Amino acid sequence: MSVEGDSVHQVLQCKREEFLNRVRGKLIVSCQALDDEPLYGSEIMAKMALAADQGGAAGIRANGVEDIAAIKKEISLPIIGLIKRNYDDSEVYITPTKKEIAALIDVGVDLIALDATKRKRPNGEKLEDLIEYAHSRGQLVLADISTVEEGLNAQQLGADIISTTMSGYTEYTKSKNQGPDIELVRELCKQSNYPVIAEGRISTPEEAVLLLEIGAHAVIVGSAISRPKLITEQFTKAIMSK
Repeated sequence: MSVEGDSVHQVLQCKREEFLNRVRGKLIVSCQALDDEPLYGSEIMAKMALAADQGGAAGIRANGVEDIAAIKKEISLPIIGLIKRNYDDSEVYITPTKKEIAALIDVGVDLIALDATKRKRPNGEKLEDLIEYAHSRGQLVLADISTVEEGLNAQQLGADIISTTMSGYTEYTKSKNQGPDIELVRELCKQSNYPVIAEGRISTPEEAVLLLEIGAHAVIVGSAISRPKLITEQFTKAIMSK
């Protein structure tokens, strides 16, 4: 590695340790709204992030340049940034290409979350090339995976942190659609020497605590906190089923 390469590696290591120290054993809140939801809009998501900050969250996960820029004006918590974009030639939609990575670097985030599943990427781009590109620009990568195999592969390719975000959302894990994937978190923590962030269908404080107890470095909770339409639907469905 060149002197310049050594320098970039040292910067990345410092950034990684700083982020991990800030979120260790704590809650990260995903503040996202789809364009067909009532809370869609950067100003609203910024206020949602502020509420999470005031409630004790240690970090924020946010989607899109506009939302991230607005959130950064409200809070100083570390931000995991992503861009959701659909491409015709791939099922991958979380930060799928170099284009989205570049946009996130420009707006400024602490980590870039990207789909690290085994599925084909848009334009034939490769996961290892995207990780290398992000690192070359001094940017940490959070690998969103759905299986142990994908987590270990992401680690081998150089991703900085692993997240279980995609469990239940790939064709080969769709059967795991009830509650958090506790076994995936447990196995990743056993087999990987990388920090694992638990995310996906965490609905209660008790589930979050359990995931931390079995080895998760931190937990990310989204819908159960930041999507009141969905929360209301769950209550309504339960009441109406009586």
